[in-house]
Amino acid sequence: MAEPLRLKAKSASPGIASGPAFLAEEPKAPSAAERPDAAPASQAVGGYGALEKAIDISIGELEHLADGADAESRDIIDFQIEVLRDPSIAEATGARMEADENVVFAWVATLDAYIGELEAADEEQMRARAVDILDIKNRVLGALAGTPIADFPPGSVFIGKDMEPSRFLAHDWSKGGGIALFAGSTAGHVALLARAKSVPMVIGTGRFSAADGDPVSVDGNAGAVILQAGSMLIPPLVPAQEPAGDTQTTGGELRTADGVPILLSININDPTEIDALDPATAGVGLMRSEFSITSVADAANEERQLAIYRRVLEQAGDRPVTIRMLDIGGDKPLAGLEDLPALASGLRGIRLLLARPEIARVQARALLRAAVFGRLSVMLPMVTFPDEIDRMRELFREEAEKLGRRALLHRMPPIGMMVEVPAAALMLDTFGAAAFFSFGTNDLTQYLAASARDDIDADAGKAAPAVLRLIAQAVKLTAGKPVSICGDMAGDPSYLPGLLAAGLRHFSVAPARRPAIRSAIIGLNADGTRAAGE
Repeated sequence: MAEPLRLKAKSASPGIASGPAFLAEEPKAPSAAERPDAAPASQAVGGYGALEKAIDISIGELEHLADGADAESRDIIDFQIEVLRDPSIAEATGARMEADENVVFAWVATLDAYIGELEAADEEQMRARAVDILDIKNRVLGALAGTPIADFPPGSVFIGKDMEPSRFLAHDWSKGGGIALFAGSTAGHVALLARAKSVPMVIGTGRFSAADGDPVSVDGNAGAVILQAGSMLIPPLVPAQEPAGDTQTTGGELRTADGVPILLSININDPTEIDALDPATAGVGLMRSEFSITSVADAANEERQLAIYRRVLEQAGDRPVTIRMLDIGGDKPLAGLEDLPALASGLRGIRLLLARPEIARVQARALLRAAVFGRLSVMLPMVTFPDEIDRMRELFREEAEKLGRRALLHRMPPIGMMVEVPAAALMLDTFGAAAFFSFGTNDLTQYLAASARDDIDADAGKAAPAVLRLIAQAVKLTAGKPVSICGDMAGDPSYLPGLLAAGLRHFSVAPARRPAIRSAIIGLNADGTRAAGE
């Protein structure tokens, strides 16, 4: 029988505790968009008045925590209330809102700047204060979205990068439990509170793998964490991976009648769809993130996005997953952002993300952090010009540098593009910064045929010969980079001969279409002709 894994750590509070693991980076409370009893996200967020109300709610929650608290706890809470009442915080947030920034993103950007200054301080005591500001940032965000911070089960061992002071104070430690932090500080307020309340706590473990409910022991005397067999310390991998479409996986191996290998992946809209991933499928060729990130509250919540992407990657195992950044705008608004000028002007996809970088930066950080949990590739929507790829890659580099300064584990994923704008399809040889290409035939058909969105189905058949010709020309311009197709044409057997003849060898389809497409592929030669005897 395998031995338990013992990780060396630094003691922050003496004592020994054992209990089921609680993973703090997996949000337990649903978003406002998911809660049937919550107000719609578009109503839960608003202008400056909504921010003032959220701050007042947060102050009230902290004052409630302070009732009956000891002197040390009261001092910590008083500091947080003082920050929330600081007029300069509200003024900085208001200035961002006046510059046409949504209230949620304005609050996040203002507090993130404050947190960044503290994390860069020379004195450890100042750096330790960063988690206090993170605490109030998340508390106000919860008030804006109608999702208060949830407690965790009594007797659990709390596991995460750090822990917020108010979360410690709100928890019932009388039933036991302990704390194990990947980072943390012995000078931080949570360490001070843990020592005062005799809660065993260790810090500096480095990131390790565990599942909710796994038995964990915290040894605050010797400075160690003991995990069940099979757990592991996750190394800080940072280099970029190979593009997801570059490697044939055994599980997704499929061949045409004349023996040419074909990759068959699935498209998903919701992270729960990954649970039904067939072992014979190469992986996820397209995850449409906008179906999971449906409100401004979700779009501003880095931890929630990280949890969504991590779930998909871990369920996929060693198979590749391609996540498309938010394709919002046009007929796909984001609840809470409907009235922004950027949306009113018709911007969509990557152009909207570049026009509203506060949205892109949160998602980029979540994707960078999620990339360590699997074979992630990131796809950019509605790309038209090469400089759009360059600008988004630079944004990812900037956010990766920030994560590095904060000692947060991350990895730079390959960044590719959807090919759904005819101008881009005709000029693919100029998109040198794209790691891979994937044809989105729904929009490509609409724009090529000058169809209205409601008329795509009626026009698809008539426009198909033009779309197939354009794809065949575009494939020749990819310079050997991975290329796939993930639009509706990929899931229609009648188009397979033309798509194979165009040179496509990677198809990503809706899960329900996979059996039919698999059956059709093995009956065709790689040039699209029917196999002998078919």
